[in-house]
Amino acid sequence: MSSRKPPPKPYHHGNLHEALLDAADQLLAQHGAAGLTLREVARAAGVSHAAPYHHFAGLDELFAAVAERSFLQLGQALAQAAQASDAREALLGICEAYVAHAVAHPAQFRLMFGPMLARKAEYPDFAQAARAAFLQVLDASGRYAPGQAATVALAGWSLAHGFAHLAIDGALEGLPVPAAPDAAMARQLAQWLLVPR
Repeated sequence: MSSRKPPPKPYHHGNLHEALLDAADQLLAQHGAAGLTLREVARAAGVSHAAPYHHFAGLDELFAAVAERSFLQLGQALAQAAQASDAREALLGICEAYVAHAVAHPAQFRLMFGPMLARKAEYPDFAQAARAAFLQVLDASGRYAPGQAATVALAGWSLAHGFAHLAIDGALEGLPVPAAPDAAMARQLAQWLLVPR
């Protein structure tokens, strides 16, 4: 019996960029953004601590890419909801999808709308993904209330965004009124506000 260990297999990653984003997503979900380092992301992805620098200039650039990817996922969910033929139903579905995304990915949601958002001009792909998601809301609002799209979109976004934060921050727990921290409850609130037209 030989005591020699087999030589280590060469490391191969099909897409290191995506693997680093996946690792960052996982670490964000477990620990939040505070204190997260590129070294920890590299370790979680199973690569050398220098490897992330081939794709990201620093941690902020990685965070912007994670937020961009989350905005793209949100935008896809909103686009699917917006396909409803009835404009009111499209907005209700958008509200529900928005809150569902936040509840399913709270750390990413906080990152998307945290300090990085104020710096979106530094990260054009991130800015474009955020804009495209909002355009889903704006377009559906224009179908629902022609000539008042901006007002309806901002009102609806404020409702969904505020409810999402209340839900993921645990603020709805223990209230003296029934308020489930989920997308169905957000839809009920939106139904009350969006009168049939």
